[in-house]
Amino acid sequence: MDNSRGSRIRELWRRHDGRPRTRAVVLTGGLIAVLAAPLGVAATGDVLREGQRNGTATRETKIVARVNASSGSTGGYATRQSNTSASGGGAIYGCRSGAGGSAANPPQEPCVRANNLSNGLAFEFAAREGETAGTIEVGSGGDSKRPFTTNATGVATGLNADRVDGRSADELTAAAAAAAKPRWLLLDEQGRIEEQSGGFSVLDAYQTNDNVYVDAGSSLEGKGLTATIALQNKIDQTGDGTADPSFTGLAAIARCQTASVECAPASAKNVNAFVVAPRNADGSATTSATRKRVYVQITP
Repeated sequence: MDNSRGSRIRELWRRHDGRPRTRAVVLTGGLIAVLAAPLGVAATGDVLREGQRNGTATRETKIVARVNASSGSTGGYATRQSNTSASGGGAIYGCRSGAGGSAANPPQEPCVRANNLSNGLAFEFAAREGETAGTIEVGSGGDSKRPFTTNATGVATGLNADRVDGRSADELTAAAAAAAKPRWLLLDEQGRIEEQSGGFSVLDAYQTNDNVYVDAGSSLEGKGLTATIALQNKIDQTGDGTADPSFTGLAAIARCQTASVECAPASAKNVNAFVVAPRNADGSATTSATRKRVYVQITP
């Protein structure tokens, strides 16, 4: 072997044993790391791995896009998650957000938030078929739980509320009908309740004075009160065995504890009470032999 040929061989060996060889080792190590990565635990900064748990990130992952609206079946959204199987399950989000409620422990972030920085819709839920679009569950449920809160007080178009303030539609309708009807009672000649629409009770009948005091069961503020002498033709008040067909007389009525009326019995000194003053036709006080039956009506 001549010297010139031997020099070329030695030069080629040095090149193979030097920098090119080192580069090959480095590239081979990188390939092994890439192939082995799916078997490890992903760390912050790693790529997402399909079908496996992607570790625990310690920083917020941001997906920022600039995608214009689209009239097609796809497009117009920064990300899209879809499950084409018949079992559903497009996406699930879980977190451990605490309720908070104080300056030292403020409410924490919700698991999901849709924040529209312009004036369009922030969310939309659409179910193509079926009778129910979705459910909102809060613990074990019940009247102490609220499905959501809002600061908007406008009418929610299409929302059909079955209960308001814990009462059903039937209860609300009945309450409204009852509130629209006048209340009434009939006092007999002894000041006892003979008939009534409900809720009345006698506080004092001709005991403190010549009047009858009644509790209406609720406030009479803003109500109208009327009293009239009621017909009687079967009462023998004179004791002579003959019926007394008289229904002449007067009856005055007023709510207790107003600027003009101070009721005598302590039990009648409140806004629920009223006083009825039956009198003879000449305005004189009645006696046990001349008591009057009185019909009282209270307007809504």
